[in-house]
Amino acid sequence: QVHLVDAGGGLVQPGGSLNVSCTTTGSTDNLNIVGWFRQAPGKEVEFVAAKRLIGYTEYYAAFVKGRFVISRDNAKNTLYLQMGNLKPEDTAMYYCAARVSASAISYAARDYDYWGQGTQVTVSS
Repeated sequence: QVHLVDAGGGLVQPGGSLNVSCTTTGSTDNLNIVGWFRQAPGKEVEFVAAKRLIGYTEYYAAFVKGRFVISRDNAKNTLYLQMGNLKPEDTAMYYCAARVSASAISYAARDYDYWGQGTQVTVSS
C-alpha cells in the first residue's frame, strides 16, 4: 500500500510563487510515475505535471509549461511542484498522484493508482 500526503498550499497574489509537496510512504518501490493534478470548483480534474521515477522524464500540461517545475527528492520520497507567475485561473485543489504502470505516460486521472488528500492553492489579490 502507498500513502501520499499533500502539503504547502495557501493564498498567493497573482504573479507570485508557491511550492507544494507530497510525501510518499509505504511500498514506493512499485511506483513508476508520480505527478500532480488539480481541480477547480465546478471543473473536472486536469493533469498538471508528471515525472518518471526511472529516467526522470518530465511531462507538463501546456498551460503550466515554463511556469511550474516538478521535482523529487528521492532520499525523502517527496515530490514537489514549484509554481511561479501564478494566475487566478491556477486556483484549484492540487493533488499528487502515483502510478504503478511503467507504460506510456497518461494524462488521465483514472490511470493513477494512489492519491494524496489535496492541498488548496488560491491565487487572488
